[in-house]
Amino acid sequence: MGFKIVAICFFMLIITSVNGKNLQQKFDKAAFYAAMSSGDLDEVNRELVVITASSTPNKDGYEGALLMRKAGLIKRPAEKLKLFKAGRIKFDTALQNDKDNTEFRFLRFAIQEHAPKIVKYNKDLQADKQFILKEYKNLPTIVQQAILGYTKNSKILTAQELN
Repeated sequence: MGFKIVAICFFMLIITSVNGKNLQQKFDKAAFYAAMSSGDLDEVNRELVVITASSTPNKDGYEGALLMRKAGLIKRPAEKLKLFKAGRIKFDTALQNDKDNTEFRFLRFAIQEHAPKIVKYNKDLQADKQFILKEYKNLPTIVQQAILGYTKNSKILTAQELN
């Protein structure tokens, strides 16, 4: 009995220290955009842990975007739809609270361009594109780089339009 208690306490101590390390990580936009552009489920999951544990402003928007990205990387259709819906609710709520957030408008644009037609998430593509083009030069450099990198795979937004 004594060994079980010691083992349980040790296990809880390990969990606490692992969670503590995650809490110490800070949200980094470069890492976020690397995860968004990757096709690596593990990288997306790691970034989700960081964002969930962070206190960054607008974290629900970033978390929602990553959940929708994750939905595109998993195999089971029911889980894909569940994740996409959960991410969409978080993301759309964050965007609704900050309608002039160009970064979130870019994220929505990127997600909508690649979302399957069945989820019917594509109605704001042109409006978001125009908003991005208008505000692009006012964005932080890291976000500008993410948008410029995105244009390499976009059929709707080109690098030439950003100049």
